[in-house]
Amino acid sequence: MSADLESIRRKVEAGEPLSEAELAALREAASRSSGPTLWLTVAHALVNAEADREALPLLERLRRDFPREVQVRLGLARALLGLERHGDAEEVLREALALNPGDPEATKVLAVLALRRGEKGRAQEYVREVLERDPFDAEARLLREELEAVALPAQAPVEEQVLRPEFNAALAAALRRAGVKFRLQGRDVLVKLAGGEVARVDVGSLYGAYRGGRQGLAAHVEALAARLGGMSTGLGEEAGALERRLRPVLRPGGFEAKAVGALHRPGPAGLEIFYVLEDAEYVRYLPESALGPAGLTAEAVDGAAWRNLEAHPAPLHPVVVDRGEVRLAEAFSGLWAVAEGDGHDGARLLTAEQRRRLAAQVGEGPLRVNLGWREFALVCREADTAECQALARLGHAPDGIPGLFRLTAEGLSRV
Repeated sequence: MSADLESIRRKVEAGEPLSEAELAALREAASRSSGPTLWLTVAHALVNAEADREALPLLERLRRDFPREVQVRLGLARALLGLERHGDAEEVLREALALNPGDPEATKVLAVLALRRGEKGRAQEYVREVLERDPFDAEARLLREELEAVALPAQAPVEEQVLRPEFNAALAAALRRAGVKFRLQGRDVLVKLAGGEVARVDVGSLYGAYRGGRQGLAAHVEALAARLGGMSTGLGEEAGALERRLRPVLRPGGFEAKAVGALHRPGPAGLEIFYVLEDAEYVRYLPESALGPAGLTAEAVDGAAWRNLEAHPAPLHPVVVDRGEVRLAEAFSGLWAVAEGDGHDGARLLTAEQRRRLAAQVGEGPLRVNLGWREFALVCREADTAECQALARLGHAPDGIPGLFRLTAEGLSRV
């Protein structure tokens, strides 16, 4: 493939429109080819230019001539979605899955379609399937956040677009009217529940789940405020049931200012240990004020939380850092992810069973650690210079813990 043609192909992959000359050159190259790849690129170029109706017969022909090509099915589904033929697109996506069971791209689009129909359970199942195969699939993680943020039905989109600042302002006003004590804090909204418990919810996910426009915004945020204000504390359970739901999490120093009233204690390497109630939808920090009514002590909470986490070690996955993103590696890479994806993976590094698994798969000796993402913890051997440098360059997510750490038999320390 010539350099010019490769440049055109990359523009199409990036979703950029082609000039008439570039599209003509791509068509000419496709006419000389025997396989479907370049013709499929032509079809995607047409879809990028919003010429879905022109792309459709080309894609139908490719499906007829190359009936085993999964990428042709995905391209056809894309064009059908552009024409709002959702039922036909879903049928084609299921054909793609029949050819390649578990195909992540087809499964993610099916999840989006299910979400649009308000079928949250089915959408969650599709996302779960993708993340079981690849815990680092960025699109699937975003879909999971959207699904877990709020269980409100999606509304039909209208023409006017509500911008994020307007959504934030409307949500804040609705929470005030509902008498809910809250604070907007960066990407999150902190909601204070009865009894002093603080729930932290990602506003970005709430905004992503909003499908309406200006006309439906007021009703949407009123319902959302009612849901947030009515969240159960989960603290009315008897002590034994409550203890079984406790988990420890690691947070950076000073985090108590963001989780006011939450029980915590100093952790290793200048970090802090907080305690959360296991919950599929929200991060729920245990308030210190809940200890007396529940008949618990801080020591009992700490012991129960770590016992629970000890019993649930996370799998280890070989990964690579590709252009600033963490991706699964096909073979041994020297870089590993502790990745249960439930927000507790950093704390798992301090449990005996997780340490045993690390020693068995990564090796004995000091480890370098990056806790920059709540969805996973990254480790490599300290002796592997290239992998340590990759961790240092990677940085961290806004809600992650900055810096690098050293994990030894003595515990966790700052590098």
